[in-house]
Amino acid sequence: MGTALVYHEDMTATRLLWDDPECEIERPERLTAALDRLRQRGLEQRCLRLSAREASEEELGLVHRLEEVTGWPLPPRIPAPAGDPASPACPSACSPEYVSLVRETQVLGKEELQALSGQFDAIYFHPSTFHCARLAAGAGLQLVDAVLTGAVQNGLALVRPPGHHSQRAAANGFCVFNNVAIAAAHAKQKYGLHRILVVDWDVHHGQGIQYLFEDDPSVLYFSWHRYEHGRFWPFLRESDADAVGRGQGLGFTVNLPWNQVGMGNADYVAAFLHLLLPLAFEFDPELVLVSAGFDSAIGDPEGQMQATPECFAHLTQLLQVLAGGRVCAVLECPGVHPECPCCPGPALEEPPAARPHESLAREEALTALGKLLHLLDGMLDGQVNSGIAATPASAAAATLDVAVRRALSHGAQRLLCVALGQLDRPPDLAHDGRSLWLNIRGKEAAALSMFHVSTPLPVMTSGFLSCILGLMLPLAYGFQPDLVLVALGPGHGLQGPQAALLAAVLRGLAGGRVLALLEEDSTPQLAGILARVLNGEAPPSLGPSSVASPEDVQALMYLRGQLEPQWKMLQCHPHLVA
Repeated sequence: MGTALVYHEDMTATRLLWDDPECEIERPERLTAALDRLRQRGLEQRCLRLSAREASEEELGLVHRLEEVTGWPLPPRIPAPAGDPASPACPSACSPEYVSLVRETQVLGKEELQALSGQFDAIYFHPSTFHCARLAAGAGLQLVDAVLTGAVQNGLALVRPPGHHSQRAAANGFCVFNNVAIAAAHAKQKYGLHRILVVDWDVHHGQGIQYLFEDDPSVLYFSWHRYEHGRFWPFLRESDADAVGRGQGLGFTVNLPWNQVGMGNADYVAAFLHLLLPLAFEFDPELVLVSAGFDSAIGDPEGQMQATPECFAHLTQLLQVLAGGRVCAVLECPGVHPECPCCPGPALEEPPAARPHESLAREEALTALGKLLHLLDGMLDGQVNSGIAATPASAAAATLDVAVRRALSHGAQRLLCVALGQLDRPPDLAHDGRSLWLNIRGKEAAALSMFHVSTPLPVMTSGFLSCILGLMLPLAYGFQPDLVLVALGPGHGLQGPQAALLAAVLRGLAGGRVLALLEEDSTPQLAGILARVLNGEAPPSLGPSSVASPEDVQALMYLRGQLEPQWKMLQCHPHLVA
């Protein structure tokens, strides 16, 4: 299964017809620029291209229902064509008041459109608004259908106008119909989903989605946004961190308000690792919807944030370990950003020569080592992106030692090695900042240096998740490796779903260059699940959540305390959101 791209050129039709400094930034080029970039990079042709359809009024009514629009008299109703799903004869649940108001804009003159627009906050209407807004909502519905029927694994809907500010009976913030909320309601109604995660990474708070689902425990809504103690649009008290839902939905709204500008890659990734993902794994969503606004990226004059485009690729990769990889991103504000130069890596130094290993003297060990080095060389040369190699259990430590030295001497600038089981760090491997060694299932929790960390394998599932999200990934993202080695040695103790999750989250690092080393007597099921994950499949669920053991919590807190001064990704600053 691949990736869907949903679009329709008609969504560029609506535009501002009068002078309005607040609304002039919402223009057709915001959409065409995004599509042009996809085409320039050759990404459009790699996707399943779907032409957006109009959402019916009944589908719009899943969200925009039974609300009266006050303060504006409706013009005479326009009869819909016979058989049109947008006919006024649709079921009563489909909000004739608000939806009809938008439909009537098709025949209004410029002065009437301007007057109607003035009744809402940061909105302009155009004779094509109704058609464009129905296409935008329909694109989200098509994407959800494609993902949930298995036609594709994931996808992106390029839409305009955006949707996350729109409320039950009010256009708001350039948004007419709430595209993501309609998609979530559609997934619940048509496919019977009970747990949907909505991630809103636009720089503005998506208050429309929050209002629509704040009492609904089947939708977990997460939003980060520029807030500045309520002094940034939309200037709402309920955009603050203490707005957590109400009624049965209490605890299912999560707001992360930024009280200063300039938040960068580390802040965004830390928010995912320390806040969103722990909640998301416990929620265990069946579908992930992303309100994908990119005014939170570097270069956008209104957002004033510093996260690079590459950061959003990592965030997407992290979300793909949830819900079996069923992720639907729907464009909100596209944002503006410059090309970002890559930072040079540290200078290379020749690592010490490999030590002789008696365990490699046997023919089967040498044969396995040769295969591994051939695969590793292919990865370092760019011929292969990832792979799995097997080795006799007796030669696992020696094989890993040779692989580490080979990688460091043949082009790897920063090597992350995640070793599980009885696999100790070679004592003569330099502590020069070029390798980060994390041993899981060590004898005790120990930060032997900034680049050598050992921790026991957590007993409970939640303890394992906490180790991955609260320790391994913050260190890995802070280190920024260009090659990852994952070694499952003797006594590693991992179950298939745990190993799959480990491989899946590490794929987001090093451009996906991940080499997994297994014992030859590992089960075919373990090798198979790792191969599928490294090939892009989503990992299976870890199952029901459980409380981490006191020992696991103590080990994690001890290591974080020891390493926090050296690793910024472990440093959380509450004053930024307090």
